[in-house]
Amino acid sequence: MRCGFCNLFTVAGPREPVMERFVATLEREARVVKGVLGPSSIARVAIGGGTPSLLPVPLLARLLDVAEETMGARLPEVPCACEVSPETSTPERIGLLVERGVDRISLGVQSFLEPETKALARPQTRAKVHAAIDLIRTLGVETLNLDLIYGIEGQTRATFLESIEEALRWRPEELYLYPLYVRPKTYLWKGQRAWDDFRLELYRGGRDALLAQGYRQVSMRCFRAPHAPALGGPPYRCQDDGMVGLGVGARSYTRALHYSSEWAVSPGAVRGILEAYQARDDASFALAHHGIELDDEEQRHRHLILSLLADGLDAADYRAKFAGREAASDFPQLGALAAHGLVEETARGWALSPLGLERSDAVGPYLQSASVTARMREYTVR
Repeated sequence: MRCGFCNLFTVAGPREPVMERFVATLEREARVVKGVLGPSSIARVAIGGGTPSLLPVPLLARLLDVAEETMGARLPEVPCACEVSPETSTPERIGLLVERGVDRISLGVQSFLEPETKALARPQTRAKVHAAIDLIRTLGVETLNLDLIYGIEGQTRATFLESIEEALRWRPEELYLYPLYVRPKTYLWKGQRAWDDFRLELYRGGRDALLAQGYRQVSMRCFRAPHAPALGGPPYRCQDDGMVGLGVGARSYTRALHYSSEWAVSPGAVRGILEAYQARDDASFALAHHGIELDDEEQRHRHLILSLLADGLDAADYRAKFAGREAASDFPQLGALAAHGLVEETARGWALSPLGLERSDAVGPYLQSASVTARMREYTVR
């Protein structure tokens, strides 16, 4: 099935031959991409959504082979995360992930209350969710992350806190709190609903509840428990290091190039792109077909946004990367954000304030270049 809010590149109910062809194509793509990359090392692995745990065990094993044998990820020496759903969390699948070195499993719960998941067009029972969490805990996954959504129709502050309290009984190492954004072409789409006081109230209630339990807020969405293991593996900074995405809908970037495959949301357009992906020849995987080259100005915008929305902007680091330029001179927006209490000056540079953290989804677009903003407005979702 496909959740009512889902705008990920996904199809509902694919049969095994469809999944087998997809994985076979991804294997071809990985071999070509690895050859184009040349000497390189993998610092992080993420196997993401839709729902990878929908795959039968042999295909899920082949997906891990792509990460290890083709791309060269040294599992379990590097962190590896995989997304799963309650419906597809079987002992065979979770057992395979643990055996192969996956150290973080992210379970899409969204809500523990069945009326709320029903409002998301997500048929899911409370018992199934608890069974999935119990299985993940029993099999000894190092980091359990639970995703929860706020802003669901019919949800209240009390019911959102009830879901958080129920999640906390399992002592997850991480919790992600996601605002509900209903995107064009999704099942729940009825027109854009702006960020509002209701969702802000829910966010603050959830944030305060987690902070009171000793969780550390890493970003607007991410909260880590005091007992969460240290993030191991080689150093990785999204401001400096590249990311390679494989598969339909995946995004990739280098310092000067952002690119992806084609994207769509509506079922017919998704199926068409999926068929075209499986028909591609190997040579086409060596090229980026959809993307943008980042000139010096765009690279500075990217560095600013990624730094500010992560652990803050280091002024000395900015000067070193951009030939002695000053971030405050390049971006007078920092002064405007500071005037509104959204950004604070630190010993190193600038960081989001608590007020800025809760408005991260507005701060990021505010700092985009005029060129990128214009191109985004022109984009039409299929």
